[in-house]
Amino acid sequence: MKAAAVQMRAALGDVEANLKSAENLANQAFSAGAEIVILPEFFPTAMAFHPKMLQAARPLDGEPMELLKGLAKQNNGVAGGSFNAIRQGEVYNTFVLAFPDGSIFLHDKDQPTMWENCYYIGGTDDGVLDTPLGPVGVSLCWEFVRSRTAKRLRNKVRLIVGGSCWWDLPKVALPGFSPAVGARLLEIMRQSPPKMARMVGAPVIHAAHAGDFKGKMPLMPGFPYESNLLGQAMITDAQGKILAKMDREEGYIMADIDLDEYAEPSEEIPQTFWIPDLPLQIRAVWAYQNRHGRRYYRTKTKKALGL
Repeated sequence: MKAAAVQMRAALGDVEANLKSAENLANQAFSAGAEIVILPEFFPTAMAFHPKMLQAARPLDGEPMELLKGLAKQNNGVAGGSFNAIRQGEVYNTFVLAFPDGSIFLHDKDQPTMWENCYYIGGTDDGVLDTPLGPVGVSLCWEFVRSRTAKRLRNKVRLIVGGSCWWDLPKVALPGFSPAVGARLLEIMRQSPPKMARMVGAPVIHAAHAGDFKGKMPLMPGFPYESNLLGQAMITDAQGKILAKMDREEGYIMADIDLDEYAEPSEEIPQTFWIPDLPLQIRAVWAYQNRHGRRYYRTKTKKALGL
């Protein structure tokens, strides 16, 4: 089937504007012949630590869900993407895969990344969706760099869909963060979708965000986190060969993928939490921001949303 991955330059926290942009880009891809179009993680909002994100979540059956269902029905295709979704008194980063008959399939990202903890909690499903296309796996951003993601999908899915909103280091250098750390992050980002394809044995459709953003730094109120998102939308085959990719532009990429092609996983899954060797500085920020974010979510985000 002909697959497309969208890359957006979203306006932080501006749900209305981003939904219009996502709809326009997805329709362009469908008009060009795509049968399945995947939007990025957090396609209605992007992601940063910023007050705009406090009320950016939407009900699961709200506008982002309706957009995906409408795209699928109007184009007789499949549409997917993730957003901060409210249900049962909590917020999850929920990926929705919508089909033209109105059916939907869901995956909640297993663990928020760093300041994402401020705005949602992790889910518990295995990320294997029983769809009309057969079993489809979902991987969102740093799920691509965790060994447990590959383990839960390996030899179980015909396709992996998902996306990222992966930020770079701030333009104002943090102490101890050399340019080499930023270069390593970009290298990991570029390697992760092909690696997942090889470890699982399935094609990957990976959508992404690019562009600049202005946020803040948790527990550092005077520090401006002005940076950019890494982009790297990508489509690979089941052997990890890159069929189409985009660096940091806005638009979409498209490629033919074969869901009937069986590929024996060609790369072993490491017996470690992380697939790549993350820089020590990134692991340290991961640890402190996770702890800070969980408290922020309970005391600020849920209050702002009236949950």
